Amino acid sequence: MKKKVIVSWSSGKDSTLTLLRLQQDPTYELVGLYTTHVDEEVPFQATPIEIVKQQADLIGLPLVTILLPEVFPSNSVYQSLVVDGLRKSELKIDAVAFGDMFCNGIADYRRGYIEKAGWECVFPLLGQDSKKLAQEILSVGIRTLVTTIDTSQLDGRFCGVWFDDAFLEQLPCQVDPCGENGEFHTLVVDAPCFRTPLLIAPSTVEREERFHYQRYTARIS
Repeated sequence: MKKKVIVSWSSGKDSTLTLLRLQQDPTYELVGLYTTHVDEEVPFQATPIEIVKQQADLIGLPLVTILLPEVFPSNSVYQSLVVDGLRKSELKIDAVAFGDMFCNGIADYRRGYIEKAGWECVFPLLGQDSKKLAQEILSVGIRTLVTTIDTSQLDGRFCGVWFDDAFLEQLPCQVDPCGENGEFHTLVVDAPCFRTPLLIAPSTVEREERFHYQRYTARIS
């Protein structure tokens, strides 16, 4: 019997690769996506929740949206909201999947509240080489826009460019190729799991003191 798994969905490349890996794994059956948001945006990616809903529609999976009171709520508040949101979704869930890559304690943190709730924690990308994962993202056909830059770690000129070979070649050596240290965040506009692409029309780059955000409109083709 396959385990029914829901994917933590950020709207970016890591969660998309996680989903694709799980589609190839006979152990699991994908039953949905879930995302946390503050007001009408996913934190860090700054993806409008309506865009995330369009992605879920293109993938053909139900989306569970979980509203957070702020970007950094306390651990207890965050964990309680996620667990309650998943329980109230009415989806049958055996496991929860995350796109984390680094063995930096995040897996133990997630297991601390996910397994306590009675679900398995799944990390298809954990501990794998970032350079190889970046190339896999490109080779499997995940089309990704760099939408957020932390200018304390990476030049803001990269905001709004495509995540491609040219982008990877220009990254400073201290920047993780997948942005796993928070250097940048992304929006996926096409992938093998999308029935059609999400069409993007970039508008302005919003430049805050530290973070730069590529703003855009989008529609399903």
